[in-house]
Amino acid sequence: MMGPWPDLITKPKVEIIETTRRENFNQYHIRFAWRRDEETEGYVLVPDSKGKKPAVITVFYEPETAIGLNKPYGDFALQLVRRGFIALSIGTDYKTTAKPWSQYYPDANKATVQPLSMLAYLAANAWNMLSNWPDVDSNRIGIVGHSYGSKWAMFASCLYEKFACAAWSDGGIVFDESRPNVNYWDPWYLGYYPPPWEQEHPSPIRYPAKGLYPKLVKEGYDLHELHALMAPRPFLVSGGSEDSLDRWIALNHAIEVNRFLGFENRVAMTNRADHTPTPESNEILCLFFEYFLKYGGLIKQ
Repeated sequence: MMGPWPDLITKPKVEIIETTRRENFNQYHIRFAWRRDEETEGYVLVPDSKGKKPAVITVFYEPETAIGLNKPYGDFALQLVRRGFIALSIGTDYKTTAKPWSQYYPDANKATVQPLSMLAYLAANAWNMLSNWPDVDSNRIGIVGHSYGSKWAMFASCLYEKFACAAWSDGGIVFDESRPNVNYWDPWYLGYYPPPWEQEHPSPIRYPAKGLYPKLVKEGYDLHELHALMAPRPFLVSGGSEDSLDRWIALNHAIEVNRFLGFENRVAMTNRADHTPTPESNEILCLFFEYFLKYGGLIKQ
């Protein structure tokens, strides 16, 4: 229903634009092809340690936040490289400066793939690129994102099974029309229709949603069905204002799918009061990746 992906780019061409020395790691400013018709820029952070390493892809509006150059507490790539991970930070740069927002294939006027699924496709090609980076262990690559990036990371990890694990920070893990920021109905997420779009942030409560989203709701679909695709791969919901304790109603379904497959301890959630990550929530998020990607947590429990 979300539309078929274009063919994946198995070995995206990579250009190193600049190399910067920071703390005890190298920062590579890179450019690579994440669509057949489009390149993007990002950063690969590589620690000094020797040998094969786990890696994590971070996704957000732009790639600078995750490497510690913008908002505090969204610096997932920086925190992880300090713990010995190779980290790739990517983002849809132009999203903050131009419209139409998000990603459309083949273009915004006649997209055949829902934009969130297209973002997942881009992350899959980023996985392919990172898996070929020197010293990356391709069996131990995770993905993380906050807010908009959380939606992106969730769809990417669920739809591309090569991601070993994932953390989703307060993006809204189920459809919830009582929360304006859990806005899957927007045309740049799952409610795509050809522009012009009626308003900046349409709400299905005031304005009827269009595109695929109302069909999904009417026919009884929800995102717990997407979560099931993660099993038995582990995931963490780093919940805040948009993902509170009642999200366990959905997560319990993912637990049951894992139990059916013979796995325990594959679904986790933390909770904080506000949307913005905190030092405490980030510490648990980093420990999650350490456990599952560094210390053998992927072995069947």
